[in-house]
Amino acid sequence: MDKIMIVEGLTDKKEIKKILMEHVTIICTHGTLGIEELDEMIETYDLDHRDVYIFVDQDDSGEMIRKQLQHELPNAKHLYVSGQYREVATTPAHILATELLSKGFKVNPFFLL
Repeated sequence: MDKIMIVEGLTDKKEIKKILMEHVTIICTHGTLGIEELDEMIETYDLDHRDVYIFVDQDDSGEMIRKQLQHELPNAKHLYVSGQYREVATTPAHILATELLSKGFKVNPFFLL
């Protein structure tokens, strides 16, 4: 079964996709999630029965999304960027690759250098 990763924006998705060496469905929240959007996302992607990973920014909006998703998807696994970079999209690729690898993702070894 495919892994699902939830990120905030399209730039985050693009950065992660270039590092991954496996198929992962990446869902963008595009900022905050309303109850209806969250319920629809959970149902559409069957998130209660999938391996879900949450990789959002280390800022106020990212933390709000993380808490909301953690409440609705308690079995989801969390990936983090350093507070030094704060945003997934601006974190150097080798650091993103290391975090992804630490959670069992297959990454392009080029990005681990």
